[in-house]
Parts: sequence; structure tokens; C-alpha cells
Amino acid sequence: MSRIGKMPVEIPAGVKVAVANGAVNIEGPLGKLQYAPHHDVKVAVEGSSVVCSLVRVNRQSRATWGSTRAHLNNMVHGVSKGWKRTLEFNGVGYGAKVQGPKLVLTVGFSHDVEFEIPKGIKCVMTKNILDMDSVDREALGTFASKVRKVQPPEPYLGKGIKYSDEVVRRKAGKTGKK
Repeated sequence: MSRIGKMPVEIPAGVKVAVANGAVNIEGPLGKLQYAPHHDVKVAVEGSSVVCSLVRVNRQSRATWGSTRAHLNNMVHGVSKGWKRTLEFNGVGYGAKVQGPKLVLTVGFSHDVEFEIPKGIKCVMTKNILDMDSVDREALGTFASKVRKVQPPEPYLGKGIKYSDEVVRRKAGKTGKK
């Protein structure tokens, strides 16, 4: 049995959750999200909480039960408080610019790298820090990992793009022979 799946998701004030036609619609002060749970997991709204239960007990349904509850919890948190991800650009000349719907990265290549900012994600660049906000945790994490993958931090000089809470273990460089 899933310990995560058993726990109800509390619905804060100002958030509406509706289950219709096999889809869960969550609406809050920051936006709307929709989720289609696995067909073996039943989602119901009971009072001021969302409860997930199993329709059929097998290995696959037990595996998706906790995941469904976690997705719903992340969505409720997203529409009420929002999600934030912060990237740091370390290196001489490293940076980014938000130009309309595009994010333009300057990270040591002979060319700039451009990304289309997904709908629902807000990007703000201040000095060498890129702040990204969204109601959808999955879309935000995916976009942040794509940006970081362009130039991940390297352990010798520390140059690259890293998450603000990430710790890069530095290595000692070469030493001269004696």
C-alpha cells in the first residue's frame, strides 16, 4: 500500500477542485491546471480535501497511486502559492536576456543560444541570476533543466549554469612536477 497515496490533499481557501469526465480541474488565484489520472486510480473531493483511492489493486495501479496524489498536491500548491526556480550564471561574460517570448543565453559559445519560453512561465533576469515562476511544477522543472543543460557547471573553474541551491564540488587543478 502506498503511504503517500493514502494521505488526503488539503484544499486551501480560494482553490476550487472539480472532478469530471475522468479529469481533475484545479483552479486558484494564480491560474488553472488540469490532470488526467490513471484509470485505476479514483479521485474524489471530500469536504475540503482531495482523496485518491484504488479501483483495481495490481502492481501498476499501486505504483501510480502515490504519483497521482503527489501530482495533485503539486498542482494545488502551484495554483495557490506558485513554484519558483532560480538559476545562476557563473563565468566571465555568461548571462541571459529575456527578449519577448525568447530567452537568449550567452554562455561562451561563438553564438547565442535561444529558447522559446513556454506558456505559463515567467522569466526575470537580474545580474547573473535568472528567476523563473510558474503554477506548473513539471513544466517549470523541465524548462529549467533544458536551460541548465546548455552549459552545466564544471568542477575546475566553476563556470556554467547552476541551480541556486546546487553545490558544485570543486576539484584541484593540475600541479607542476618537482
